[in-house]
Amino acid sequence: MHIVVCIKQVPDSAQIRIHPVTNTIMRQGVPAIINPFDLFSLEEALRLKDKVGARVTVLTMGPPMAEASLRKALSLGADDAVLLTDRKFAGSDTLATSYALTSAILKLSESDPVDIVFCGKQTVDGDTAQVGPGIATRLGFEQLTYITKIEDISLGSKEIVVQRRSEGGVQVLKTKLPCMITMLEGTNTMRFGKMDDMFRAARYELKTWSRDFTGAEEAKVGLKGSPTVVSKVFVPKPRAEKAKMIKADGTSPDALAAAAIDAIFAAQPKLADDLLARAAAGL
Repeated sequence: MHIVVCIKQVPDSAQIRIHPVTNTIMRQGVPAIINPFDLFSLEEALRLKDKVGARVTVLTMGPPMAEASLRKALSLGADDAVLLTDRKFAGSDTLATSYALTSAILKLSESDPVDIVFCGKQTVDGDTAQVGPGIATRLGFEQLTYITKIEDISLGSKEIVVQRRSEGGVQVLKTKLPCMITMLEGTNTMRFGKMDDMFRAARYELKTWSRDFTGAEEAKVGLKGSPTVVSKVFVPKPRAEKAKMIKADGTSPDALAAAAIDAIFAAQPKLADDLLARAAAGL
């Protein structure tokens, strides 16, 4: 079994700052980390490796500095790593990114067919949740999103059974391989790397692939292949209104609720009339 885990190096969201004049993200001095959502998928891939003996390849698209994230993944137990980097990839939106990553996955499949592609649910810098499904669509793989647990996998029948969180509860899904999986956050705990894996990660000769090597069409990557553009990033202005302390006649739930309702009606004088009108109309 061959598993590919797509990860992304992102700025630490806890330390992101917005330039006050240009309204762009200030990346200088902000540490880069593996997208936290990707770690849940990486851990699940490594668990499958422990269970069925799979080979795990980690793939990322980004600048040369993304090598650090790949080596981190190798130190946690991944077998191989590929850095997809090329100036022609710069400015790619989710459509172009999914195409570039798909081209790399197809290249990997030439030597070892890919059975499962893992992606994070979304990234903390983009929050689109579009790249994983985009890869699945281009590859023709089944999409298993928002997965909370992999119940069973059979190499003989090439089938996988998973639990998926939905608005109405939990769905149990069974499908054929190959497939694309996005793991939900909090579904597992990332392991600590072993010393042997850390040494191997430090010595590992990273595979660096360009657009030409993967065979991706130039018109479908970078700005040329990106129909969406982020025109502006800004910090919301702080509200001038301050929180008000509501005094209640007592500490019981009924007294607190009554005080809150009175405060709402006092702030919205027309609300009572609107509610009475709706009640009279039977709405």
